[in-house]
Amino acid sequence: MADLKMACFGSFNTALPSIKVLNLESNQLFNLIPMSTETHSLPPPSNEQAYMYVSALEAGHLNVPLSLMAVNQSDDPISFPSLAFFLRHSKSNKRVVFDLGIHRNIKEFAPAAIPVVPDVKQTAAESLDAGGVPPSSVDLVVLSHLHWDHVGDPSPFTTAEFILGEGSKQAFLDPSSCHSPISFSSIRPPEDRLRFLTASDLNVAIGPYPHAMDIFGDGSLYIVDASGHADGHINILARTSQDGAWILLGADSAHHPDLITGKMRVACSVDATTGVVTCAHQYKVVADENIRRMRSLLEIPRVQVLVAHDIVWYEQNKGKEVFLPYTIPPLVY
Repeated sequence: MADLKMACFGSFNTALPSIKVLNLESNQLFNLIPMSTETHSLPPPSNEQAYMYVSALEAGHLNVPLSLMAVNQSDDPISFPSLAFFLRHSKSNKRVVFDLGIHRNIKEFAPAAIPVVPDVKQTAAESLDAGGVPPSSVDLVVLSHLHWDHVGDPSPFTTAEFILGEGSKQAFLDPSSCHSPISFSSIRPPEDRLRFLTASDLNVAIGPYPHAMDIFGDGSLYIVDASGHADGHINILARTSQDGAWILLGADSAHHPDLITGKMRVACSVDATTGVVTCAHQYKVVADENIRRMRSLLEIPRVQVLVAHDIVWYEQNKGKEVFLPYTIPPLVY
């Protein structure tokens, strides 16, 4: 079962490419793995612990019904944000951007984007500029995956190294050969400054994540394997204070915060006639396990979890001092 590949649409694509799978009753799709009761902790801070200042970036919106992501939800389209994030190291001032949202002219690069009516009032690069950070000054751009609502426009980041999960290599080389090729655009990060993380790079465990990489070697920022949504999907887990606060930037690990808490279930349906399954994630069973890891983080004091399309957080915080040049405040006890 763990290797079962569920059919999916890419991040909020309205076309639903699908494949035939084993004959499953639809209610089985929500109960393939029992709920874990394992508890986790994150490493305590060291003396003079380095951490990351984290700011949200406006990076576009797209209109889709919540029913595409969660069971028993409305079919009416909702404007979801496609958030990007800026992170700055507390000691070295190294500058990191996680995801780039939507390209202003995305319809030219990804025809599949047209039905969801992308609205890009401010790109990730423009949000950086508005916050006093030239995109050319960014040291590292980490892309969770190459779906068109996350890859944005890499061109303003003229000196940054780009990082992707190893599973994204096929999508970089030939997206037409990938599962759900309509999820990708023709936009590519610069090949001469691109690094694909391998299994040997993800050689530490942290909290609920068995495969992670300590980017700066000081416990301030980790890239974690967050498989399930798409091949090579990665997240960022970062300290946000010197005394023990953290944030997980979850990209498309879940598409609504209630999916993380368990109040909602991932939408995944079976055609009664053909046995075809459609789902918001490429590998639903693996995605469910990744969601459980995020849920376990919420049980640890002072850990925030934010996903790219978190409409609840966005509605509560838009226009507030959590977007660059301000920072998302660390949680306190």
